[in-house]
Amino acid sequence: MCYQPRKARHPRVLLQVGGMTETTAPETQHFTKAVAQLGESRPVVASRAIFNAQGVKIVEKGVAINLGLYDRLMQHQLSAPIEDSVATTSIVTGKSLRGIAEETMRDVPFFARMAPDAKTRGVLLDAIEKLPLPDAMAFQLTLAYEVRPEIYLHSVRSALTCAWLALVPMGSRFDVGMAAAAGLLHDVGMLHVDPLLLQPEHDLSEEQRRQLYSPPILATTLIERHHVYPKEVVRAVAEHHENLDGSGYPRSLTEGSISDLGSALSLAEVVTAMFTPGRQAPELRLSVILRMNQKRYAPGLVKRVLELVQPLQDASGAVMSLLSDPVGRLREIDRVIGEWPAEALAGQTQTRQRQDALTSLTAQAAQLHRNLASVGAAPGQLDQLGTEALDDLLQQELSLLAVEATWQLRALERQCRRLWRLAADEAFPTPLQLWLDQVGAQVTQSDPVQDTPVEGVLTPAMASTAE
Repeated sequence: MCYQPRKARHPRVLLQVGGMTETTAPETQHFTKAVAQLGESRPVVASRAIFNAQGVKIVEKGVAINLGLYDRLMQHQLSAPIEDSVATTSIVTGKSLRGIAEETMRDVPFFARMAPDAKTRGVLLDAIEKLPLPDAMAFQLTLAYEVRPEIYLHSVRSALTCAWLALVPMGSRFDVGMAAAAGLLHDVGMLHVDPLLLQPEHDLSEEQRRQLYSPPILATTLIERHHVYPKEVVRAVAEHHENLDGSGYPRSLTEGSISDLGSALSLAEVVTAMFTPGRQAPELRLSVILRMNQKRYAPGLVKRVLELVQPLQDASGAVMSLLSDPVGRLREIDRVIGEWPAEALAGQTQTRQRQDALTSLTAQAAQLHRNLASVGAAPGQLDQLGTEALDDLLQQELSLLAVEATWQLRALERQCRRLWRLAADEAFPTPLQLWLDQVGAQVTQSDPVQDTPVEGVLTPAMASTAE
């Protein structure tokens, strides 16, 4: 599955957002700074002379790269990506990747259940260890290991999860290897994003939200230019935030337009995010999220994951801050969904693009209603709980359901703003603005049950803010 690499250049990315395609150059500032930071903790040297786009040499071969050179590097557009021109010691290898995967399977019961026998464990670990790693890609993984360890751990666990999802009776070792590659490499674009944007307490501007669309596309170009990974891997990486119901990004693809591997990777991303270190009751959370998102991910794969989780055992020892009135929150969310102004907007003259957006958003609002009913959280079902105090487990589950429903409502609001695409001097139609305001009021309520996401990992909740 290897090809002869061609000379790499800084790619330009075609980024499609809400039906609009634009050309953008990958962000290099934050990646270059991370390279310089790496040079402060371990030797990083120029493996060859570094030239700017005009052919002027700015760094000699063998010169140490550190924060002292950062300003000089940022004054120039480089003739080649910096990861192609630097080297460091103790670089990430297939063996070290296997070690992290083995540690995960030893220490986290959910991942241990993926491989109950030595043969299955060997297939998964071999797939990860034998992945092709061009020097530039190994350097980026080393950078993640040293400077953004949360991304590194998330990537290895995603490789393990995606490989497991591909491990079916009729599947080949090649398929498992492709899945492992997609899982490992899907987040390399995150190394180019300002870490501040991933901190939950950081308020994002519209422009900063747009930046969060870019990592899947950046990762695609960074992987594709090495010509060592199959096109199926490249495509899956581009699709790893797409959902079957069209609620994903950056292209709002729907079922039939998303590859099987892309769909598996999308689910693997969600599964892995729930096991971010420090997150309480990850299996209960995962069970809730998957049951609340039945139309977003491949049903057969979701069934396999749900068969593996043990939410009751997982939740028994969890220490969680719960919502004081999760039932009331769920009722409010159901009410706001029910007030989606489909009829009022359909009666107004709209462009074809907004008509299409309205159709898609109305379908997603209806699906969110059905999601609540499917997990027993519709108003009529909540009435059956009575007025007695909830037991601890039910309080946990309803709190998590309310939080997930809130994030799904927020995701719908974000997508509405994105797909409607206002002109500079334009306002939303009054019915739509009133509905958006209602969603904002729900989202701004205190949310104690939601763990603070670990910096650098784009969890499903954080992905909602990017939409």
